[in-house]
Amino acid sequence: MINLYEVRETNQMIEQDNLDVRTITLGISLIDCIDENLERLNKKIYEKITTVAKDLVATGKAIEREYAIPIVNKRISVTPIAIIGEAACKSPEDYVTLAETLDRAAKQVGVNFIGGYSALVSKGMTKGEENLIRSIPKALAKTERVCSSVNVGSTKCGINMDAVRLMGQVIRETAENTKEQDSLGCAKLVVFCNAPDDNPFMAGAFHGVTEADAIINVGVSGPGVVKHALSKVRGESFEVLCETIKKTAFKVTRVGQLVAQEASRRLGIPFGILDLSLAPTPAVGDSVAEILEEIGLERSGAPGTTAALALLNDQVKKGGVMASSYVGGLSGAFIPVSEDQGMIDAVQAGALTLEKLEAMTCVCSVGLDMIAIPGDTKASTISGIIADEMAIGMVNQKTTAVRLIPVIGKTVGEMVEFGGLLGYAPIMPVNQFSCEEFVNRTGRIPAPIHSFKN
Repeated sequence: MINLYEVRETNQMIEQDNLDVRTITLGISLIDCIDENLERLNKKIYEKITTVAKDLVATGKAIEREYAIPIVNKRISVTPIAIIGEAACKSPEDYVTLAETLDRAAKQVGVNFIGGYSALVSKGMTKGEENLIRSIPKALAKTERVCSSVNVGSTKCGINMDAVRLMGQVIRETAENTKEQDSLGCAKLVVFCNAPDDNPFMAGAFHGVTEADAIINVGVSGPGVVKHALSKVRGESFEVLCETIKKTAFKVTRVGQLVAQEASRRLGIPFGILDLSLAPTPAVGDSVAEILEEIGLERSGAPGTTAALALLNDQVKKGGVMASSYVGGLSGAFIPVSEDQGMIDAVQAGALTLEKLEAMTCVCSVGLDMIAIPGDTKASTISGIIADEMAIGMVNQKTTAVRLIPVIGKTVGEMVEFGGLLGYAPIMPVNQFSCEEFVNRTGRIPAPIHSFKN
């Protein structure tokens, strides 16, 4: 039973500590839209999305009003478009028409992002998958709400280095194509290792082929709530610290569970998973970095940062899984630089470097996220950074990702403004030594020995 104290406590979390449901994401399978004729395919995709998702935004707003719980985003994810377009798309330009159709459908139903302009190529690429990847720069330049992701590695398959090399070039080209918007296209492009089928968070969401025809996935967030709770136990033991994080994560997750069940019931679409990630925003007091500082660091990036983040991530998961039977997606702590005021401050203070962020990704949910780098960074250097992050995911049997933004025309120390939840960021320095001969080798890095489990 929920008592009056818990109602007041939840209200306080919402009003004072930036608690929100970050997204309701409706996953839609487009497999039944597959057609050899490009015009018919585009028509089927548009009709399927606008029919299944027609009530999504209105339902989310109704739940917000009735429960006074902020639901920041309503989003859609679809089956990886490389699969859906393979039969009809003979060139990258053909795939761009599908991106434009996704964008029109997203605008029609009122969602802020649609994910799934994606390819899963951890072991190799078909011609259609390569065409989609090569179409990404133009697709992201010509659309507003489309998000793209490419999975280039997994613990079972190893790392497709041909795809890693290509993605370095694609990120550079995407930056060039959107340079008038400070290379904003790259903020909607993620490179994954071990990408989950049910992630509700953008830009990496797609509707996996193992999923039902339609599914509701919800992502919750509450860095400000966790920070506020920890401020009450300063100086206490690690046991008290861990218990506090677990209890807080449980409460945050219960709010998300309520919203997920209501959305599922009202839309008549099955509830999939609850992603209990701590996703920060640029708002003051809504920062993962500030949680780490509350734990006892002068700045994020100081010695002890990776240990503090490992503790936080583990306790969030332990508390969250007790609050929902269907926890999935990424679930943990995000460390995007531009979307977290504390991370931005740590970079500007010289406490946080690209190399330290890479170390932190060994123990958190995702990876090198929303990091602005100099616009003249070579494609091969970007590929090398991707390869490093994919190796962390592959060896540690976890999801890792890279969302780098080489901002054309800007260099180290300058600032770039992306706006909204994407925030702003200082341009971070990148190691200038070359890895070109390494990334230009063809083939793939084999799966690690511990992948052979059956």
